[in-house]
Amino acid sequence: IMQRKQGLIIVFMDFFHVLFHLFSGFELQFRLGPTLQGKHVHVHTNYPIKGKKFNSQVFHALDWINPTGREDDSDKYCRLDLEIAGSYQYYFGCGNEERTGGGYIVVDPLLRVGHERKILPLDSITIQTYMSKCLGPLDEWIDRFRVAKETGYNMIHLTPLQLLGKSRSGYSIADQLELNPDFSPLGKNYTWTDVGNLIDKIRNEWGVLCITDVVYNHTASNSKWLRLHPECGYNLVNSPHLKPAWILDRALWHFNCDLADGRYSDSGIPSLVENEKHLYLQTLREFLLKEVFPPLKLWEFLQVNVDKAVEQFKKLLQAGEFCKVKTEHKLKIIQDPQYRRFGNTKIYIYIYIFQKIINRNGPAAIQVCCDWFKKSLEELNMECFKEMQSHHEQAVNCIMGTVHYERLAPNGPKLGPFSREHPLVTSYFTFPFEDMPMEKEKQLLQNPENACHFLAHNGWVMGDDPLRNFAEPGSNVYLRRELVCWGDSVKLRYGSKPEDCPYLWAHMKKYTEITAKHFCGVRLDNCHSTPLHVAEYMLEIARERRPDLYVVAELFTGSEELDNIFVTKLGITSLIREAMSAGDSHEEGRLVYRFGGEPVGSFVQPNLRPLVPGIAHAMFLDVTHDNECPIQVRSVYDGLTSSAIVSMACCATGSTRGYDELVPHQISVVSEERLYSRWNADALPSSPGEVNLQSGIMAGKLALNRLHQELAEKGFTQVYVDQLDEDTVAVTRHCPSTHRSVVTVSRTAFKNPKTHQYRERVSPMFIPGQIEEVILEARMVERDAGSYVKDEKYINGMPEYTVELREHLQLKDSKIVQQGDATAKGRNEFVQEIVFNQMTPGSVIAFRVSLDPKSRDTVGFLRTQLSQFNRLYKSGTPVFTFFACKIYFFIFLVSKLSLAELNVLLYLCDAEEQDNGGGCYSIPSWMAMKYGGLQGFVSVLSDIRPKNDLGHPFCDNLRQGDWMLDYISSRLINKGGALREVGKWFRAMFTYLKHIPRYLIPCYFDAIIVGAYASAVDAVFKNMSSFVQSGSTLVKQLALGSVQMCGLGRVPALPSLSPALENVPYRLNPITKQEEQCCVSIAAGLPHFSCGIFRCWGRDTFIALRGLLLITGRHIEARNIILAFAGTLRHGLIPNLLGEGVGARYNCRDAVWWWLQCIQEYCSMVPQGTAILSCPVSRMYPTDDSEPQPAGNVDQPLYDVIQEALQCHMQGIEFRERNAGPQIDRNMKDEGFNVVAKVNPDTGFVYGGNRFNCGTWMDKMGESDKAGNRGLPATPRDGSAVEIVGLCKSTVRWLMHLNKIGQFPYSSLSETHTVSYEEWNQRIQGNFEKLFYVSSDPEDPNEQHPELVHKRGVYKDSCGASSPWCDYQLRPNFTIAMVVAPELFTVERAWAALEVAEKKLLGPLGMKTLDPDDMVYCGVYDNALDSDNYNLAKGFNYHQGPEWLWPVGYFLRAKLYFAKQIGQEVYNHTVSLVKNVLSRHHVHLEKSPWKGLPELTNENGQYCPFSCETQAWSIATILEVLHELCDAEDL
Repeated sequence: IMQRKQGLIIVFMDFFHVLFHLFSGFELQFRLGPTLQGKHVHVHTNYPIKGKKFNSQVFHALDWINPTGREDDSDKYCRLDLEIAGSYQYYFGCGNEERTGGGYIVVDPLLRVGHERKILPLDSITIQTYMSKCLGPLDEWIDRFRVAKETGYNMIHLTPLQLLGKSRSGYSIADQLELNPDFSPLGKNYTWTDVGNLIDKIRNEWGVLCITDVVYNHTASNSKWLRLHPECGYNLVNSPHLKPAWILDRALWHFNCDLADGRYSDSGIPSLVENEKHLYLQTLREFLLKEVFPPLKLWEFLQVNVDKAVEQFKKLLQAGEFCKVKTEHKLKIIQDPQYRRFGNTKIYIYIYIFQKIINRNGPAAIQVCCDWFKKSLEELNMECFKEMQSHHEQAVNCIMGTVHYERLAPNGPKLGPFSREHPLVTSYFTFPFEDMPMEKEKQLLQNPENACHFLAHNGWVMGDDPLRNFAEPGSNVYLRRELVCWGDSVKLRYGSKPEDCPYLWAHMKKYTEITAKHFCGVRLDNCHSTPLHVAEYMLEIARERRPDLYVVAELFTGSEELDNIFVTKLGITSLIREAMSAGDSHEEGRLVYRFGGEPVGSFVQPNLRPLVPGIAHAMFLDVTHDNECPIQVRSVYDGLTSSAIVSMACCATGSTRGYDELVPHQISVVSEERLYSRWNADALPSSPGEVNLQSGIMAGKLALNRLHQELAEKGFTQVYVDQLDEDTVAVTRHCPSTHRSVVTVSRTAFKNPKTHQYRERVSPMFIPGQIEEVILEARMVERDAGSYVKDEKYINGMPEYTVELREHLQLKDSKIVQQGDATAKGRNEFVQEIVFNQMTPGSVIAFRVSLDPKSRDTVGFLRTQLSQFNRLYKSGTPVFTFFACKIYFFIFLVSKLSLAELNVLLYLCDAEEQDNGGGCYSIPSWMAMKYGGLQGFVSVLSDIRPKNDLGHPFCDNLRQGDWMLDYISSRLINKGGALREVGKWFRAMFTYLKHIPRYLIPCYFDAIIVGAYASAVDAVFKNMSSFVQSGSTLVKQLALGSVQMCGLGRVPALPSLSPALENVPYRLNPITKQEEQCCVSIAAGLPHFSCGIFRCWGRDTFIALRGLLLITGRHIEARNIILAFAGTLRHGLIPNLLGEGVGARYNCRDAVWWWLQCIQEYCSMVPQGTAILSCPVSRMYPTDDSEPQPAGNVDQPLYDVIQEALQCHMQGIEFRERNAGPQIDRNMKDEGFNVVAKVNPDTGFVYGGNRFNCGTWMDKMGESDKAGNRGLPATPRDGSAVEIVGLCKSTVRWLMHLNKIGQFPYSSLSETHTVSYEEWNQRIQGNFEKLFYVSSDPEDPNEQHPELVHKRGVYKDSCGASSPWCDYQLRPNFTIAMVVAPELFTVERAWAALEVAEKKLLGPLGMKTLDPDDMVYCGVYDNALDSDNYNLAKGFNYHQGPEWLWPVGYFLRAKLYFAKQIGQEVYNHTVSLVKNVLSRHHVHLEKSPWKGLPELTNENGQYCPFSCETQAWSIATILEVLHELCDAEDL
């Protein structure tokens, strides 16, 4: 992916409450999560098709792309190229399910300024809010806007420009379509076009954009159109549920009028609250509850007319009609939708008691029921009464809170006496009539033409659910007086769709179109209370007119999750955040860190990466226009420093007009009518109506705004916040490509320095790097310009304060600080000490910092080298030094490595490292790496990089010292050979890395390691088969298991091959200095079976060999391992524990058959593969009793060794292990050392073993004396094990075929008489299903032990076991026989058996090793537990339930094979199952630090601590499944 086009990935889940912010130019990929892989998934989005208009209701399907076109679904994706800003929805369905999950994505707009249409980055925005009504005539706007331009703002926010309502509130709009006539001076009539022309002018000439508010939630109560269309509001006709609230509202108005007229003075409630405030409030409370509320009898709106209802009920009973009515379980009142007093008279709600009279007769019974019914209704009415009383209590509480705030609170408006202008409470409803008595007002309710004009006002409800409309039925906000009411605005009632209120939707649509035509963006006023569907619709209209619409909102949801709902559904670009919300400087600094940028020294993220949920982009303001004045809340000295802190945030920033001029009061959006001052560069500080850079902090704000914009445009995306003391905050912005920084230090002054005692001095600060200049230093100072006097015509600030500003100084010229000692912190970190001399409260200083020259050159060199891995690093500072020629490209060096050397470079677990005299790198107080090679470090980095977890112990270790760097390079240098050169490359790179600042070491270490790792992995794949090279991500991950498991130890694990064999690798023994063979061997599993005599096991090797070596194209290594084991043949068997040949144990019956199966696979998969049959095998044991022979003494062709193995079985193998006793097995009983393996002459089945040994892969030997299982195998599986019979059949069939085509010289074997391969093949074929199949028919006469059968329609695990019940245990081993010898199975029977296995045995990752219905099943393996439980002690249940991974490969391959025999539909369904199972392995591989698949899991896929973390055969058999899925044509 090109760097300019980032790629981001969403893995399907339900993400409706998650925020994904994206940018135009990104590619978004949708990928399948593990539960969806293999299934038919369809993805739909409403992101428009190219050339089509966006319609949020129109979705289209995305096409799936599968880069490999085969195998699994790990790489399958569909994509969107994001070019259009807005909010877009996607959803996905599975199978026939239309919607399974989905979410939203938000694409940010591209803002452009100037004639040249330069892009304005969102993080560079500096915005200033203007109250439009304070701008004056349109002719004067340019002079007032110039204030923003000259103080460095690049965006202006205007409150609504429409005709205002009678309150003159800036947000109470009387007509959304009409421009405020105040903007047209006498004789002129300006239009929206004139406004648009002015906005275009300042955008093109000044580079300043304009946005404005849109107000969808309410309109002015005196809006003319509302009088004509009262249906647009919540009135008492369309919202009758508000009737009780309206009556209460009118009663409170009349009470207020009486209160204002002094009628309750004698009752202790005068109109003015003066003395004894608490007594007054208590008296008022009691009067409201006892005198005002009760006469209203509001509970009657909830109650039922008992007498009338009982009479109706009685008539029903007498008529016998009650039986026609369905009964309810509980009597309840259904609320009358018209909210009439005692209006709840619906008869169907009274049917609860009908059952009580079913068996009664006569009038007496009916009367009894009516009496009961009446009593029940009276009880319900009492509940309604109590409910209304609780509403009354809450209403009084809210009224008292309002009275206290408006009349008594120190920070309240102190409105004075109650009056009609300043009433007790704000009216909740409009009343467009003359005052009249309460009783007459109630009569107005009866006439809809009057009632429709009683409209609910808007407001906000503290702590309410923002997704709930508080004016809709079901809400009691108006009744409980919980609304903080805006008495000048009516809440608009849209309904759920345009058809519900056509005029309102059409009106607001025009309003939106006008706004979008002229403004580049909108601020959604009262966003959290605006119905989401309305805002979605209107913004869609706006984006039709202006696709790159900038959308801003301020939310008060109190929840980030709720914020995300608004942001995602509406496509909000920036959420307004406010520094004034911080109670101290520490919190203010935290907000900077929270809302902008990455940490300094962050890791470089890959171009294609998972999309990480984020928080909304912030517009961080020092103060919003409708909040309290900072000078009143804090101090005048804090304005500059808080602005400096805000300006360092890596997001949009801004302020409101008046803040910079030091206006010492809030500029009210309701009552302010004065005009803003105009720009005049020559004006004096006290000039009325004029400002310039001498006014307030405007000069400082200009410098800060310029700095903020520079930081965004030049890529200073990283942020660090340091709290120097309780009042002083240092903020660093850092550029990750140039490593230049800007550091600001702000000493805040939340409290006035004249009255508050601050620290005398600020402690010295140490800044890493070289200070190039002091960008600015500024502080608040007093001057002699007169004191503040509020001007009557213009909004003016405090002339007695200004900013003392100096810019672009050398450090030595600073008046605030002086340079301390310049020192080197260690050998590679240059720091400069800064001593603060005159850092008074209200001061700020900004430094421009670069790396010191040595570090700059070093970083430049590193970036030049890293550009071979990632072109991103070319953007760094170039450097030309003679050192560069000494370092080769890593890709060249790694291309010289063999796969065995790549095993060392990438892997080697701790045991392998110790075997070579070392160990894995360990971080004290944390943990050791899983590998000594690069994978050990990459596994940790891949976990911490996406989270930028720079505080991780791994990063701490890198910053604290060079130990990790030295380990990596020294380890490789000590290996010698080509690895030495790789180690030198690391040493050279790390030499430079050690000389850059320590805070940068983690990110550059990551770049080096990840680049080297990726190159090494590419080198691995270049040495592998085309199947791997063109394979999916999962294929490649599994193929790396070949390198992980196949390597060389300090001592060769395999016996030497014949000297006559070609292409055998050699090396120089470091001790003997002699040449020795160095063939790779396969480790059974890591970390437990990785080195020494326990590394190589015959069974494990040959179960894994096909997947790890043949499929990956490592044919020579496969040949050498086959021939090495062939040389150890003894008694006709291949050893299980190899022990380098000389310490081999021949105690397993199956290893030889897996060996033979691998030879067969080699011959069929490798070009000219049958040539291996003639390869010389150097026999270590030419006879069963001979001593080990050196390589070359006795050589035989492989076909002779194969014949000998089969001949021995046919003649019968029976011997006792050498050195039998505790010296080779401390647990086995004496009988267990007797080995038997023979062929049944009647059936052709191989059989053997006894109940004291375990000759198959299920080989757990009891170890517990406490439980009494020592020396007894848990799963002896003696007799004929099903998988061995299958492997034998496969081999015999193959040899028979080879003989017929002249590639194998033997056609028969000698027993008491000669048996041909063809005869042996026929015997097995003819007897297999007869003896192994467990019929689904309980009456089957061929079943020898019907009493032992507990699963039917399956295949036995063995035949002829010494304990017959063991034959009938359901285990996964029959699936192995199905894969290697499918001809043994009837298709229908095989499929049914596989279905049972799937249902009973298949787990998340592996196969249960025993039927969970079996009495000895236990799915949790604990090898350390020693108890008296025979079945569990010392891990006795190793193969009695735990879920092993390698059999799942055979199960899936068997499913695929037999599904294909049944038909295409079944096969397609099976492929889906297989892909779904494989996806779980993919997830495990991705998450596992070992990057492998485990030996086993506990039940249901739970982690087992006693399992090998990565196992050869687990990886191999899953890779075989993927190979099976691959089309033969593609290979």
